[in-house]
Amino acid sequence: MALRRFGLYAILVVLTAVFTVPLIWMVLTSLKSYPDAQRIPSTWLPDPVETYGYQQLLQAGSQNPVLRWFANSMLAAVAQAALVLATASMAAYALARMRFRGRGLMFALIVATLFVPPATQIIPNFLIVDTLNWLDTLTVIVVPGAASAFGVFFLRQFFLSLPHEIEEAAVLDGANQWQIFTRVVLPLSKPALATLAVLAFLTNWNDFLWPIFVLFSAENLTLPAGLGLLQGTYTTDYPVMMAGALLASVPALILFVLAQRYVIAGVSRSGLKG
Repeated sequence: MALRRFGLYAILVVLTAVFTVPLIWMVLTSLKSYPDAQRIPSTWLPDPVETYGYQQLLQAGSQNPVLRWFANSMLAAVAQAALVLATASMAAYALARMRFRGRGLMFALIVATLFVPPATQIIPNFLIVDTLNWLDTLTVIVVPGAASAFGVFFLRQFFLSLPHEIEEAAVLDGANQWQIFTRVVLPLSKPALATLAVLAFLTNWNDFLWPIFVLFSAENLTLPAGLGLLQGTYTTDYPVMMAGALLASVPALILFVLAQRYVIAGVSRSGLKG
């Protein structure tokens, strides 16, 4: 028993190191000077500790407005997370609780779209947003991803785990379908909704490929796409790049810490019933 516990803790320590060592390396590199970061062999600790990377990042100027990129990413990620919650929750509730012809086929088609590689959708989506004159606007970063097949699947599984008796009691009290959905089902689904909100936020926040296709002006770029411009053609300023990566990771880390207990509860309950 003791040997088994030791092995379990050893595995946990290794996994913790795998996830934390790159983060520690990023923080330490962001505190190095440019010559120190280029040193071979490289060293872990900065010598001396400098804020060169952060100064260069925040003083990038009008061509590389990092704070504007940060604001764009935050606005787009929050807006898309809200839209995903709205669309996925309504679709999932209809597929989980309402009886209509073709419901199973519709759900199967929605799930089937999860197996389509996202890269194959870039050209069709580009043509659509070009027709709508959304190119080089934040709308093009928010709206195309507002319909989440994974969100529908995830919330449907969670809704199926809720007892029918609660909704039947609401019907006896005179509640209609919309009132049951908004006043009974959604309040009971806070863990699943929080989990989906975090996943939708992170998906939009970390997206790199789509923004570089549809955003052209420096002031309209999101943070991942904008940080790519900081890398030179022949040289890489590692302290600046690591400072930008740290700036991009802070909101994600804060969001996960705040929503951690909801995420665990949502994931554990969403798979109880198929």
